[in-house]
Amino acid sequence: MLSVVQTALVLPAALPAALPTYLPSPPQGVWQVGPIPLRAYALCIIAGIVVAILWTERRFVARGGEPGTVTDVAVFAVPFGLVGGRLYHVATDWPTYFGPGGDPVAALYIWQGGLGIWGAIAFGGVGAWIACRRRGVPLTAFADAAAPGIVTAQAIGRLGNWFNQELYGAPTTLPWGLELYRRVDPVTGAPDNLTGVAVDTTPIAVVHPTFLYELLWNLAVAALVVWADRRFRLSRGRAFALYVAGYTAGRFVIELMRTDPATRVFGDVRINVVVSAVVFLGAVAYLWWVRGPREVFGRAAEAPDGDSGSADDGGGTPDPVARNGSTGDPDEDQRSQNEAEVRLTERSPASAPGGKGGSADASSVDAEPADPQQENDVPAEPPSAAKN
Repeated sequence: MLSVVQTALVLPAALPAALPTYLPSPPQGVWQVGPIPLRAYALCIIAGIVVAILWTERRFVARGGEPGTVTDVAVFAVPFGLVGGRLYHVATDWPTYFGPGGDPVAALYIWQGGLGIWGAIAFGGVGAWIACRRRGVPLTAFADAAAPGIVTAQAIGRLGNWFNQELYGAPTTLPWGLELYRRVDPVTGAPDNLTGVAVDTTPIAVVHPTFLYELLWNLAVAALVVWADRRFRLSRGRAFALYVAGYTAGRFVIELMRTDPATRVFGDVRINVVVSAVVFLGAVAYLWWVRGPREVFGRAAEAPDGDSGSADDGGGTPDPVARNGSTGDPDEDQRSQNEAEVRLTERSPASAPGGKGGSADASSVDAEPADPQQENDVPAEPPSAAKN
């Protein structure tokens, strides 16, 4: 009986030692498939792009856009975004490539990691603008549809940082701390954190997984944008501005936690802290000042009056103006009514003001008699004849 009691007392204390104390890192981030290196970072970026395109397509079509437009825009936006993201990374981390001991050629090795989100957004926006102009789509409408997909793609891309053992914070003893392993080149044995293989699973450090913090924050921002878009029917780039404001708020805090090398300004401030603060203020100002109903384009612009309201993403309710005739906001109702009248006029240019239902023939209403005296020469028809 005593041995059973002793075992019961000792076992709970021994259990935690058998469980993993911290989050492990992957032993490697690159696998050789014949002569081709399969990089986890690249796979995560590709997966994020695919998710963003599919989700944006769904939201864009729900707003009245033509199916297939998102893919056409992505053909321009994605390459522009990758180039811009790499340029921003190199510009803000230039000592790594152009400083003492740096390798300028390595600035082209995009597959080894290193993409700056602000360069990707700026250049990707230029590519999207070019494509949207070609398709006759308002850029702000496309941006609103793409906002949650973009930030979700960023979250998926952060998994690539986990495989690369990068973007981490200070040492920690918290249970979700990340173990870092010593990686070496499998051929030469030289230290190689990005493409090497872990010698063993003995951690050389336990650090804050700041990439994981940002991943979770990005998913929360995506959920916020979807909710706010459904609740307030955001338009004219305001959903995109909400994404930017939410992302930069989290990035500002998380950037302060990171300890990896970075370009610093104003003494000892990481450059992305400053950029996040400036962009956050700009996004909030845009949210505050920009107003107006949702843009009318694509199938919504061609639909008969009263049927232009489209369902929100994810099975949302139709446009309340089209459904109930009122949104509860007099200004919004008036703007919607004005737009409906303009669309109706554009579709029926021959309608006469006095024609009921716009069915009057313009030629019969506006035509004048050939002889100016004709009206006086023709006798009036007797009332009895008119009745027959």
